[in-house]
Amino acid sequence: MGFGNFFKTLLIIFSVALITYNIILSANAPLKQGFPGPKTPPSGFLIDPVIRMPTDRSKLNSPRKRLFHTAVTASDSVYNTWQCRIMYYWFKKFKDGLGSEMGGFTRILHSGKPDKYMDEIPTFIANPLPSGLDQGYIVLNRPWAFVQWLQQADIKEDYVLMAEPDHIIVKPIPNLSIDGLGAAFPFFYIEPKKYESILRKFFPMDKGPITNVDPIGNSPVIVGKEALRKIAPTWMNVSLAMKKDPEADKGFGWVLEMYAYAVASALHGVKNILYKDFMIQPPWDTEVGNKYIIHYTYGCDYDLKGKLTYGKIGEWRFDKRSYGDVPPPRNLSMPPAGVPESVVTLVKMVNEATSNIPNWGA
Repeated sequence: MGFGNFFKTLLIIFSVALITYNIILSANAPLKQGFPGPKTPPSGFLIDPVIRMPTDRSKLNSPRKRLFHTAVTASDSVYNTWQCRIMYYWFKKFKDGLGSEMGGFTRILHSGKPDKYMDEIPTFIANPLPSGLDQGYIVLNRPWAFVQWLQQADIKEDYVLMAEPDHIIVKPIPNLSIDGLGAAFPFFYIEPKKYESILRKFFPMDKGPITNVDPIGNSPVIVGKEALRKIAPTWMNVSLAMKKDPEADKGFGWVLEMYAYAVASALHGVKNILYKDFMIQPPWDTEVGNKYIIHYTYGCDYDLKGKLTYGKIGEWRFDKRSYGDVPPPRNLSMPPAGVPESVVTLVKMVNEATSNIPNWGA
């Protein structure tokens, strides 16, 4: 990166840092901006007090399509790239399906330079953080990449679905957000109440109860584009601040950036429908059912009788981490009898994609 680009990057970071600093410290500038919270639901809109999902589904059936743009951040590693190729294959398969409100697609490549898949996958080139700023935690490039994309790209849709390379779409996705609320998957390991003492460094008492911080990450989330434009710089700077804070860094570990997004969303008064049916995570979730996404973040290990051997390498296994340096081969072996539907579906979908994507493994 030349000195001019380096200076420009630092200037942008400094500018958004000032914005976030004022957001967090300002007690006289409430950030609700008209977004309804759990205690003030809009008329005719019922909230489940446990997971805050809309119980009146009729409002999701709008006659006018509310398209969302799917955005996936990625590095140029082999590992991220093969996942993105499979993800985009299935996006295209379901984009125009019945009930879909899926609009465009962008891979936000935060390597700072093009790769050989630019013609295969619609791609926006984002600059990585300046050297050393991520402190070895490469995920910090994700919010910074979104800041650049939202500032510079011409995004036609009014909503954005933030997804990840290891997501496989299993059916057409409608716009699950409603009435100013985002739609997000609740993660059991994101526990704002448990970590309240740490989170109060970034979400002060005057911003409301800690329950305003939803148990979510940034993905999968469907949120209004303009709301995300406000959230993203705050998300970036809260992530950097958490990483610099020893207590937060130790407490949150690899999910630090997820906590940062949840805090940033709350600071801007953007609440989320906690949509458990958004995705499944094999092998723990055993059925696909009515879910929209398979997230294959966990390894799937089984013996030849179909029994899960998690924590021990199985006689049959599929684990994305086995393919860090080379893509998985075509025609992976199917799991043995007795393995849950979710894992069988995952392998079938990986195999179909790799069989049809040109120059796979090249």
